[in-house]
Order: sequence, then C-alpha cells, then structure tokens
Amino acid sequence: MSTRRLLEEAASTLEQGGVASPRHDAEVLLSHVTGTPRALLTLTARVDDVQRRTYLEMIAARARRVPLQHITGTAAFRYVDVEVGPGVFVPRPETELLAGWAIDAAREILQQGRPPVVVELCAGSGAISLSVVHELPDARVHAVELDESAHGWALRNLDGTGVDLRRGDMADAFPDLDGTVDVVVVNPPYIPLDAWESVAPEARDHDPQLALWSGDDGLDAMRVVEQVAWRLLRSGGVVGAEHADAQGETAPAVFTSRWAEVRDHADLADRPRFVTARRP
Repeated sequence: MSTRRLLEEAASTLEQGGVASPRHDAEVLLSHVTGTPRALLTLTARVDDVQRRTYLEMIAARARRVPLQHITGTAAFRYVDVEVGPGVFVPRPETELLAGWAIDAAREILQQGRPPVVVELCAGSGAISLSVVHELPDARVHAVELDESAHGWALRNLDGTGVDLRRGDMADAFPDLDGTVDVVVVNPPYIPLDAWESVAPEARDHDPQLALWSGDDGLDAMRVVEQVAWRLLRSGGVVGAEHADAQGETAPAVFTSRWAEVRDHADLADRPRFVTARRP
C-alpha cells in the first residue's frame, strides 16, 4: 500500500471516529512513527510492516478519542516540547498566549534590573513554567500542582530547570512568598458542572477531572485565584488567568472590586480567553 493511500485510509478512520482534524492527526502520527517530516511524508516515507502495524494501532487509539498528545507522548508549547500522558492536562495552543503575556510581564521586571519572581498556580504539566525559564533563564519561577499524577509529569518536565515545584492546594501555597511576587499566572479549571455533554471526549474522558470542573458557573477556582494572587503579589504585581470563551464578562468581574487595570484578552480566534489585572 502506498503512503498516500495509507494516509487517506487513516484519515477516513479518524473522520468516522469524530476526530476534528483527521488529516492533520493522521499525518502527525505517521511522521511520529517514521521519523519523516510531515511535508515529506508522501514523497519519501517508507513504511515497513512493523511501522505500519504500530501506525494502525495509533490510529485506532486516536479514533477512540485518545488525545493525540497522549499517543505521541509530547505536546508542543511555544518553543518547548512538554511530556504528557494519562493523568495530566494536555496544554492547549490558546494557553500559549497567556504564557506569552506572563513572559512579557516578567521581562519588564528584568529590564528594571532585577530577576522577576513568577508563580504558576495549577501547574499541570508545567508547560507555562517551562516556557518562562526557557525564554527568561534569570526568572525565579515557582509552581504548584495538587494532583499527584499531574505533579509527577511536572516533575519530569521541570527537572533541572531550577523551577521551585511544590505539590499542594493553590489556596494556601507559597506563604513564604507573600507580598513578593511580580507575576502570577494560571490556567485553572473553569468548566461548569452542567457542561459535561458539551466537552470533547479527549478532555472529558482523558484529562484529570480536577483540571476541568469548577462549580456551577465554572468560576469557583477563579475566585480562589483572585484571593491567592492578592496575597502573593507585591504592589504593582500582575495576575493572568485563563477562562472559557463564555466567561469574557464573568471572569473579569471576579477582579473588579479591588484590582486595577482589569482587562480581558482574546485568543487567536478572537474569542475571550484570559483576564489580567494589577494589584494596586
């Protein structure tokens, strides 16, 4: 069977399984199996019998809506590759914008002549923290994750980076840093409990429940973020928190009573995606 035909049949299988990007995922998996760049797959890829069996097993798993990143074992995030798998939330492309905001905010502190202090709450895989230290090696980065399995993935990703990773609840994390932090960044759980049916199987069935659901309105965790960030940040420090696209008004409202410069930011699809605020 030609590589082109193999890809076509794999994409058809994924489409029948309800995968949103069947051709893309079929190409990514074949590239992963063969070590051939996606752009060259139909030109140079040679698929032997062992590779073909492995590939078809991966396609079958993806058709069952196992996340693509769980199958390959990595997720690309900004300029780093993050190890992921069962038990940890897969970082999304839209979160790269939040990470970029945090890096820019930390860079402003660095330009003032001192190393910025950055805290990531609900760290999950550690993707945001890893991006911060990758792009700003002089930053002092601290991260916390409650879930045991997710914390294990973060340990793996942040090993040797100098990030201070702790396991625990964000609500009482880092009392030793109270009033000293420049940037707090977080991608908290934000899905309302009644939205179960609307969530894609890749997230609903494979991401940790602790990373998804957040009360009746999806903002229970955001309210905790507001309190923790207020405690941790110095005067003039900033917080950035991701939210659902339907929370473009309700998420910023959590911060309006005592924060300055409360602003919501859109993602690349022009949907409300994260809120930022400055501590007076």
